[in-house]
Amino acid sequence: MVVRNNMRHAKSLIMLLMMLGFSIATYNFVSMIIEHSKNGGLVEVESFNGEKVMESAKSSSKYHVALTSNNAVYSQWQCRIMYYWYKKVKDMPGSDMGKFTRILHSGSADHLMNEIPTFVVDPLPDGMDRGYVVLNRPWAFVQWLEKADIEEDYILMAEPDHIFVNPLPNLASRNQPAGYPFFYIKPAKHEKIIRKFYPEETGPVTNIDPIGNSPVIIHKSLMEEIAPTWVNISLRIKDDTEADKAFGWVQEMYAYAVASALHGVKHILRDDFMLQPPWDIHVEKKFIIHYTYACDYNLKGEPTHGKFGEWRFDKRFYLLGPPPKNLSLPPPGVPESVVKLVKMVNEATANIPEWDPSSRS
Repeated sequence: MVVRNNMRHAKSLIMLLMMLGFSIATYNFVSMIIEHSKNGGLVEVESFNGEKVMESAKSSSKYHVALTSNNAVYSQWQCRIMYYWYKKVKDMPGSDMGKFTRILHSGSADHLMNEIPTFVVDPLPDGMDRGYVVLNRPWAFVQWLEKADIEEDYILMAEPDHIFVNPLPNLASRNQPAGYPFFYIKPAKHEKIIRKFYPEETGPVTNIDPIGNSPVIIHKSLMEEIAPTWVNISLRIKDDTEADKAFGWVQEMYAYAVASALHGVKHILRDDFMLQPPWDIHVEKKFIIHYTYACDYNLKGEPTHGKFGEWRFDKRFYLLGPPPKNLSLPPPGVPESVVKLVKMVNEATANIPEWDPSSRS
């Protein structure tokens, strides 16, 4: 009898513990859903630099890959390589890539129209860019957003000198775009100048993210809000002698960061979004190679930064025509990222039809 009573008490205790455990689990699950909803689909994670950031839960929404370009030969060959690698990774597991558009801001068609999906828009009026051709970028996006039929809900703003090194998922959420933090975009360092475009009453300078417009994955509706302001701030910075001098070749990047802050938009900062050889030496699970910097090394594989190396790769060496096929690989000891870059350029040029290194503008 005592045994039976003890068994009944034990069963009751087990049932009570199970019900309590189930209640706690249910509460945690519901709380997670509520918190997820309050944060617009964001969860707290640890970033590469150890800081806590709000990041989107995995989104299955496709994004449209869009890059702006003019019709210069220098831009054309980069666009061809970029599009080649887009097609290679588009349908790989882990990719959320949708369609692709080269937004051509030269005002007329060029010979790549049949090779690369292209939407032609107008450049800024003559003289308005004052020789800073990148000012056409925000204006090109405004025209494209107004006139094009864009199926995807999200947009990846990319550039011709980007190569997709791994399949890229949608890193953004509906209310928060994803961007790459650039070490040289420092709003707080230039607070006096920034306040000309982002007055104190709008909030602290820390509201401005250390980003440019590219690479950024952003919901189309947010992009439609920000883009006109981005144009306006870009032109105002160019017209301001102090800002023009301080921001130099990255002033359009600062303009996007300021425009986003004016609309109350904060970005998820992703260190793994992009790598930039030769400074970033490992590819790992990063998504985009940005080959804007010269890569110079001696034959021992040692860097000669700022000085022509015995081996080098620099996109600016090919201003008047595309690089030849089968570029020489770097000497032993050169970082993985540089070797990967050259191999990917070589694969693209070997497979793109009618790749003609002798062509000149």
